Amino acid sequence: MVYNELKERCLESGGTAVEPGKTVMERRPLRRSRGGGARLASGLVPASRPAELRGAKLWLFPSADPLRSALSRRTEATRQMCCTRERLAVLERGGAGVEVHQLPAGSDGTRKPKCIKLGKKMKIHSMDQGAEHMLVLSSDGKPFEYNYSIKHARFQCILQEKNNIIQITCGDYHSLALSKGGELFAWGQNSDGQLGVGRIFASVPTPQIVEHLSGVPLVQISAGEAHSMALSMSGNIYSWGRNDCGQLGLGHTDNKDSPSLIEMLDNQKVEFLACGGSHTALLTKGGLVFTFGAGKYGQLGHNSTQNELRPCLVTGLVGNRVTQIACGRQHTLAYVSDLGKVFSFGSGKEGQLGNGGTHNQLIPCPMKLSSDEELAFESHTSEKELIMIAGGDQSILLWVEKENSYVNLRRRIPTLNEGTVKRWIADVGTKQWQNTKREIREIFSSPACLAGSFLRERIAEETMSLHLDLNAARDTFKELTQKDWITNMITTCLRDTLFKNLPFHSPHQEALGVFFLLPECPVMHDYNNWESLVVPFAEALYKMRGQSSEVLEEYWASLQGSAFIRLVHMFKTAVIAQLNYWAGTTENNCHIKTLLEMLKKLHRVNQTKCQLPENIFQVNELTHLLDFYEDAYRRSIWKKDAEKRWRACMSLAGIVEQERSELALLPTFHLTVRRSHLIEDVLNQLNQFENEDLRRELQVSFSGEIGYNSGGVRAEFFRCLFEEMTRPEYGMFTYPEEASYMWFPVKPKFEKKSYFFFGVLCGLCLFSRNVANIPFPLALFKKLLDQVPSLEDLKELSPVLGKSLQTLLDDEGDDFGEVFHIHFNVHWDKNDVDLIPNGSHITVDRANKRDYVSKYVSYIFNISVKAVYEEFQRGFYKVCDKEIIEFFHPEELKDAIIGNTDYDWETFEKNARYEQGYDSSHPTIVMFWKALHKLTSEEKKKFLAFLTGTDRIQLIGLKNMKITFRCPEDLNEKDPIRAQTCFSVLYLPKYSTMERVEEALQVAINSNRGFG
Repeated sequence: MVYNELKERCLESGGTAVEPGKTVMERRPLRRSRGGGARLASGLVPASRPAELRGAKLWLFPSADPLRSALSRRTEATRQMCCTRERLAVLERGGAGVEVHQLPAGSDGTRKPKCIKLGKKMKIHSMDQGAEHMLVLSSDGKPFEYNYSIKHARFQCILQEKNNIIQITCGDYHSLALSKGGELFAWGQNSDGQLGVGRIFASVPTPQIVEHLSGVPLVQISAGEAHSMALSMSGNIYSWGRNDCGQLGLGHTDNKDSPSLIEMLDNQKVEFLACGGSHTALLTKGGLVFTFGAGKYGQLGHNSTQNELRPCLVTGLVGNRVTQIACGRQHTLAYVSDLGKVFSFGSGKEGQLGNGGTHNQLIPCPMKLSSDEELAFESHTSEKELIMIAGGDQSILLWVEKENSYVNLRRRIPTLNEGTVKRWIADVGTKQWQNTKREIREIFSSPACLAGSFLRERIAEETMSLHLDLNAARDTFKELTQKDWITNMITTCLRDTLFKNLPFHSPHQEALGVFFLLPECPVMHDYNNWESLVVPFAEALYKMRGQSSEVLEEYWASLQGSAFIRLVHMFKTAVIAQLNYWAGTTENNCHIKTLLEMLKKLHRVNQTKCQLPENIFQVNELTHLLDFYEDAYRRSIWKKDAEKRWRACMSLAGIVEQERSELALLPTFHLTVRRSHLIEDVLNQLNQFENEDLRRELQVSFSGEIGYNSGGVRAEFFRCLFEEMTRPEYGMFTYPEEASYMWFPVKPKFEKKSYFFFGVLCGLCLFSRNVANIPFPLALFKKLLDQVPSLEDLKELSPVLGKSLQTLLDDEGDDFGEVFHIHFNVHWDKNDVDLIPNGSHITVDRANKRDYVSKYVSYIFNISVKAVYEEFQRGFYKVCDKEIIEFFHPEELKDAIIGNTDYDWETFEKNARYEQGYDSSHPTIVMFWKALHKLTSEEKKKFLAFLTGTDRIQLIGLKNMKITFRCPEDLNEKDPIRAQTCFSVLYLPKYSTMERVEEALQVAINSNRGFG
């Protein structure tokens, strides 16, 4: 216990402790002393006379004789000391108060110290000083500040909130405090950006959160004159503030008002950092020292007085494993425990280098101690520990007996480890249960603590700043969630605290660790947690921008197949759960959109890198929810009975059963058309709605037939209309090859507005959840989604031309020009055009053939049809909201508009429903299905058109379509088959013979147009 306490005291003071019996590689980094001050663990005595202070020996450069007698008497009662150029502060061992000595003390030592107390019942844990202020940390984790410039000053509490602070540090005129939850606070002067809050201003007296470091598991904080540094658990260094000498190590001299990551050479892991006045030193795990910043006095140790803008290796120390470093205002110390020597370099004006003079040193040289042999001897014994401090213009070396106990002045944020997990599980029902619950709350409420729990060693070739052991996390979470009470606590912590603090705004990769860990936790996959956990998680991911979003997708791409599928399933489960609890509110819409955006991102990653089966992204429950109706409702100015209107919208979307009274409440517009003049009537009436919002329910009536109907009549309307408008003889579109797809003409014979209305009709068809055979190639749907058509799309539109262009690309023969003899021009849709200026005279060769093919494809799909396509697109998005359409992929959008012909008649039969005296075993039903299955494919399609109004299968698929059989009492053997198309109801008389069934079925399929 004595060693551990002493070791932590050393950590507070600025070096490295090596446990007895361990190698230097197993050392722990010690805490630095800032350039403006020093932390002393015992009294100050002259360097020429090391003091025998009951187990402590001290060397001081330069000496301070006037303080010797005053401090030596208080050595055993001292808890901590810290020193600046102006003051020496001594904290009493019990933490009751601080004794402040003015420096210099004067030759007679008569200047009496000032005693400052925190409060009668409050104890001080640790302290630090700036130029004009003192910062103390109370035993219960609250920071208090004392301003020396104010007469009759008292300690003032800085953070009123319930933040448990574990580390504090002071710059000259600013302060930093690290909380137990990993949050970094900063306050004071900010003229150079030293607070790291993302903006410059004079000063602020109240602590501000350094948001750019939220989520980063920090292990050490440090401050120089006007710059700040932070070290993370994985060895990354962040710097901000004044940078006039390059003290931030970023490669330039611009000040930074927010933390920036320092790029280290060869992926060296830094274990400790020390800030001088305007320079900085880093100590790596391998015992190397890097310095940067101001070098005027040689304080960088590079045998130069030049400033360095990036971390540079101190070559004079290479070959010696450095175990401690400390920075003064303009000098640096390095301790090599194997040699028992302290090396110093930089300014020696005050004798602080211990070189026997006042000259500067540009390279590291051993300090000349009065008992050098004793120092070397003591460094190899297990009875002593060295505390090395550089503060202001002085250096202090202090040997302390390990029997001297010191409190732990440097605390770390709490993290999970194997021992912690076992103790948590074993603590159930014990007296330690409350402590265990507190620890669970601390770790699972903090992104930094959670991420810091599963760090792994950096691999040399890795370029990312993120080093997580996801396998360990997966195993740990699985073990913890075997206990229901722990599972419940974790769920509560994530829901109530952690998700409110997710660092989605952080620009640093290391802060993203929590986003990679959370999907490994089983509570995220619990169906009951979709709204409280998965939705806020998705919302945080959705807010990510720039590099953070790229890092996230890069991580997803690195996942194993099973882990990637599990991530997809987590979001899919939340989508399905959202649909099951649909309430139709704006909040619901936002949730579903965010979840779908996550699936969209994952799908993009899968397409480019993972290449897993596409069906892992299918959400069948969504096929009933094309959100155009909700969007129409949201945009509508119609104000009556919102709940009924919403239910009516959902009826149309297929989520709930249709109710005629509620359908009547929807905003609508009506078309009455003649079958003999269908196109003319449609375009004339649409012309009246050109400037109106068309996101309304379309109702259609054919002259001379039944009245308006929202189901089968509308389906037949679209089927017949598009059949006529897309006929080659009509001439609205061009067909490059016989029986191929259609495309926009280069020189249309119709005015551009006709293509606008065609786009409106396509939009209305989709909006109304109808499908029709509109023979556009996939390229059209790519263009609607702002994707660029390719040669593969041209092969679909014009197979002969596409194959010819592919042959050009594949040919690598030397006689390419002689074989093909083509130029940069095209013949398309009866037009000859140059692809580039004077293209008909420029030969296509092996070098430029790819450019030729690219321009050819672009001409057909983009340039030649630009005007008419833009009119079509304008019309389509006049009806459909682009934000919703963008959720589709081109293939999905094509299926949603055109439908498909993937008929599954067996499943269609299995899904049938029977009412009014019918069941699956009724003789008429048995004969009907036998007769239907005997029909040809074309005849079956005609029956489908008779039943539903269209022979195309909607996105939901034939297997989800349910035919309903009914036989009202007034039907007899002589009656024909009738259909209620809007509900797929077939009124089938109870025929007694197979011949009568087949006859009636033939009449029906040949009468699949018109309504009586």
